[in-house]
Amino acid sequence: MKRLLLLSTALLVGAGLPALTACTAGTESGPPKVAQSGASHEPVTIEFWHGFSADNELKAFDETLAGFQKKFPWITVKPTKAVQDSQILQSVRGGNPPDVALSFTTDSVAEFCKAGIFQDLNPYLKASGIDPAALFPKVIAEYTQYQGKRCVMPMLADAYGLYYNKTLMQGHQPPKTMSELADLAKKLTVKNDKGDIKVAGFVPTSQMYENAPIHTGVMVGGKWTNPDGTSAIGSDPQWKKLMTWQKDLTDWYGYDRLEKFRKSFGDEWSAENPFNTGKVAMAIDGEWRTAMLAADAPDLDYGTAPLPVADDQPQRYGAGYITGTVIGVPRGAKHPEAAWELVKYLTTDTGTLVTLSNAIRNVPSTLPALQSPDLKKDPNFQTFLDVFANPDSTTLPAHVNSVFNQQTLQEAQIKWESGRASDLDALLAEVDKKIDEKLKLTAGG
Repeated sequence: MKRLLLLSTALLVGAGLPALTACTAGTESGPPKVAQSGASHEPVTIEFWHGFSADNELKAFDETLAGFQKKFPWITVKPTKAVQDSQILQSVRGGNPPDVALSFTTDSVAEFCKAGIFQDLNPYLKASGIDPAALFPKVIAEYTQYQGKRCVMPMLADAYGLYYNKTLMQGHQPPKTMSELADLAKKLTVKNDKGDIKVAGFVPTSQMYENAPIHTGVMVGGKWTNPDGTSAIGSDPQWKKLMTWQKDLTDWYGYDRLEKFRKSFGDEWSAENPFNTGKVAMAIDGEWRTAMLAADAPDLDYGTAPLPVADDQPQRYGAGYITGTVIGVPRGAKHPEAAWELVKYLTTDTGTLVTLSNAIRNVPSTLPALQSPDLKKDPNFQTFLDVFANPDSTTLPAHVNSVFNQQTLQEAQIKWESGRASDLDALLAEVDKKIDEKLKLTAGG
């Protein structure tokens, strides 16, 4: 489940990542060892840090780790929940990392690989006879490596779509285009006598939970970078189209009223999420919300659909943004061979991935798991499997400044939608300038 908010991941930017030297797994004492069935092993305890925290997630992981322990009785796993990337980074820099670490974001994979935060897993894959190109869908294989170094493995994937409250929709079908979304949002919005929002058809601002540009950019097919790594945001008219659409709908609500309404929401990951409680009729979210709704709002009558697309791009309807959870062996892990066994179990074992997907409702990340007859495919979850399989679905290209680039664009979006910037062309040109200057400082990655 993707849980790290974009602006919070900015802690990784400028945190001295390049100062860490790369450390390739298995090069100091020969090729890595692969566990052999029936062999004698010394008991070992490994630390496993992950970001999951919801009750259903923790229960699923406890059951999964119990299965791992049964298969590898000499390896005891000590899990730590609710860990963020900044903590993983600090542990590596401090020389006391866990043996296995899981991240909810692919945004930092390029920097993780380049700086050696996680060890290169190619030697382990070779020793285990695993071919990533044959095991993983192409988009997943791409976002778990950088410049030939695969320093993390995918462990489940995320796809984004539109959730809609069937009761509040009043018989309307989910919108397929952005103009349909705006029109329906207005029809479904309810205000009180003072003009304050009681129910929003849709909250368009980039500050709304999952409305960061990395997720909404796919609605218009926005391009992030040029082939040389420089910013394409200012020169790509699609970003201007998206931001103009957001601003027009924001102005219809009134920015101050919309912000007052947004700030009244409960925590995104709690039962008080406004979609759960009927305060928002339509919302952008990931596939994991299906499991959270089953736990927190079991009586809510809702549906899911692909994200609406630009009116002049109807052929792209069905596409969405793809990302996922990644897991690896941090630099300096005390028990790398045992750590690899856990990583391999969580990322390549079909039964494990299907069980986790059914429990926490993330998309399985291997081709065999996607095709498993044991995978639960109810209609609301099927939407995300279809988005995941859509050839027009995209992920963010690996870039050493990925987090910085996203943060810079979102800061510009906030200025624009709030009315603190009036010249959109100049604003996007400034985004390009900041991104390109940052790229020069990092020597192009």
